[in-house]
Amino acid sequence: MAAAAVWRGIGARLRGTARGSRQPCRGYKMTPSDDELYQRTRVNALERESLNTLFIDGYSKLGFTINGNRVVGPCAVIPQALLQWNVGSYKDITEDSLALFYMLEPKIEILVLGLGERMQRLDPKLLLFMKNKGIAVEVQDTPNACATFNFLTSEKRHTAAALIPPHYLRGERE
Repeated sequence: MAAAAVWRGIGARLRGTARGSRQPCRGYKMTPSDDELYQRTRVNALERESLNTLFIDGYSKLGFTINGNRVVGPCAVIPQALLQWNVGSYKDITEDSLALFYMLEPKIEILVLGLGERMQRLDPKLLLFMKNKGIAVEVQDTPNACATFNFLTSEKRHTAAALIPPHYLRGERE
């Protein structure tokens, strides 16, 4: 799994450990232990000039398969890297949790957000914040977000995806 790495966030604010902050809705229990709080963030990049681009092969309740690599839980797919994304649900998505996407160089054009088994409504201020950073945001359910990301990537668009696995798959509730 050479392309996977963990993005633990920037500062205690992202982890919800600052005094007085609300605890995030952790559906995946990805809170770091005390010894992990002081480790450096590490990213293993794919080949820098690779003609191979990242495509989402599949998804399940547990995570995603991207170019044959298995990623457990929510993930961020950025050009040439796969990262675990430390959110539990759409309620955890804030300006801080999206910081990775507007700090990238070269800048991405479009961020595709997959929010689980159905589309959820995000705070309009958050979408305006990303627009002011020069990034269009496409909010969808996870199955459609995977397809949209693959389509935009195949058109050679500078695209990133932030994906939350669905808690159930189509047909399971019936």
